[in-house]
Amino acid sequence: MGDPTLSYVVPAYDEADYIDATLSAIRDQSTDEAIEVVVADGGSHDGTRSIARDHGAAVLVEDDDGIWAGRNRGAAAANGEWVAFVDADTVVSSNHCDRMLSCARERGLDAASSRCRVPGIRATCMEATINHVFPRLRRPVLPGFNFLIRREVFEATGGFPAVPNEDTAYSRRLGRTHRTGYCREILVETSPRRIDRQGLTGSAFHYLRLDWRRLRSS
Repeated sequence: MGDPTLSYVVPAYDEADYIDATLSAIRDQSTDEAIEVVVADGGSHDGTRSIARDHGAAVLVEDDDGIWAGRNRGAAAANGEWVAFVDADTVVSSNHCDRMLSCARERGLDAASSRCRVPGIRATCMEATINHVFPRLRRPVLPGFNFLIRREVFEATGGFPAVPNEDTAYSRRLGRTHRTGYCREILVETSPRRIDRQGLTGSAFHYLRLDWRRLRSS
């Protein structure tokens, strides 16, 4: 069997409550494309690795040193022509693989994201920002929970940097030299757990603080 067309990379740390739904959605897609799943586990203490193996995923295990490192480790082990980074609390649609690949190929994109749904009234602002603000930027921000990229481009550009808001930093840098964009007709659903835990104001402050640290370190 040849290399897969698309490798899904799922970084995880103590995600037993979420990762089963994530991996089930990836597995149950209607597609003729060859896909593989790589779970980059950061040293979980729950059943995350067992669940991932039950789904047939390749599991990498290293001590937790940040989600950026998990994404990069997973991509280094991936064999696909394309890599799709999907967080362990994100559920893709049944046509995610086919529609994302088709959109990227037809539009000549090297990296892409798509529309998202974040359940709950308090998450409306975050959802609107991702769906309506990020795509309109000159260099779109591609959220790390739903980030498709050509593997050769990822390798050539060095992957996610070790900075706060690493997905913002990487996608903005990537947009300087490669074509990036949004496939708005495709939907994923991601968990509102940070907003549930910290509230809207606390979540906004968290991301603003990370972005300030990112800008200071750049």
